[in-house]
Amino acid sequence: MKLVLTCEHASNALPKKYRSYFSEFKHRLETHQGYDLGAFSTFETLKPLATFSSHYPWSRLLIEVNRSLQHSQLFSSISKSFSEEQRRELIEDYYKPYREQIQKKIQSYIAEGESVLHLSVHSFTPVLGGDTRNAEVGLLYDPRRSEEKKWAKHFKKDLNQHLPDQRIRMNYPYFGKADGFTTSLRQEFQEQYLGIELELNQKLFAEEAHVKHLNRTLYKCLEKNLDW
Repeated sequence: MKLVLTCEHASNALPKKYRSYFSEFKHRLETHQGYDLGAFSTFETLKPLATFSSHYPWSRLLIEVNRSLQHSQLFSSISKSFSEEQRRELIEDYYKPYREQIQKKIQSYIAEGESVLHLSVHSFTPVLGGDTRNAEVGLLYDPRRSEEKKWAKHFKKDLNQHLPDQRIRMNYPYFGKADGFTTSLRQEFQEQYLGIELELNQKLFAEEAHVKHLNRTLYKCLEKNLDW
């Protein structure tokens, strides 16, 4: 199985030409609204296992590459105020190049008769809207796709053995079939594609020692489950 590893919210950086638009919103860039805290460190740890890997280098507040073009949150409340030409430029110069390179790579593997596991690495804020999330790790998949469900269950079983003190939940804190990059790729590739989103509670990244243990465990369990 070919592992395609991605990280859509790896960074809160901004291209130089757009920085002035965010001068009053620097605090938002540092929060979960700007990027997925800790996700990039996990992505980097897992990267040696991947046949192909890619991360989006800019903040989700510029344009949300994990949403469809029709989604209401494609642009943030900041970038929604951009001109129509600027928003079109964000789509053509940032959104499409990122998604299309990954889509083409998956297409090439499937055309060669290979199966693809696409693992998209994310993290989530411990508290959202006053509600505390009651999980440390989430595995998102489409329950209508039997192979994704089987893979997620096997992966969860291994994680439970190595992380007995962590709460690992399926399709939490989001639904795997909701609008997202993996969802769009499932529509494109009906066969030989498994799309899994790995969601990590950002509180796990508070202590460096814990981060190293978490990432080593994820690496070990993922390596084992590539022989699917």
